[in-house]
Amino acid sequence: MAVGVFAGIPVRDYATALEWYKRLLGAEPAFCPNDVEAVWQLAEDRYVYIVQDLNRAGGAVGMIWVDDPVAEVAGISARGLEPVDVERHDSVWKYVFRDSDGNEMGIGGEVPTTG
Repeated sequence: MAVGVFAGIPVRDYATALEWYKRLLGAEPAFCPNDVEAVWQLAEDRYVYIVQDLNRAGGAVGMIWVDDPVAEVAGISARGLEPVDVERHDSVWKYVFRDSDGNEMGIGGEVPTTG
């Protein structure tokens, strides 16, 4: 079975969210299907998008799994965003970011343990 993901994040202010997610994801959107949506392709058949939706904004929770979360978060920090929390579950870490609506987007993965 082939698996893909097209996950949406509702936001109140499209323009503000667009700039924030460009900094978080480190790229321009892959495409914008209309004036209130922007889509990023994370990998083959795996997408995340923002959509202006005043009634549902602020309730999204997601995590992007990466090979090297420490390096990924360092890049995000260099673009001006800092995690609000770090959850550690043995070797799996999740860096928590929140947009201006309160949507939670985690950057996570395995972090090698030392010692």
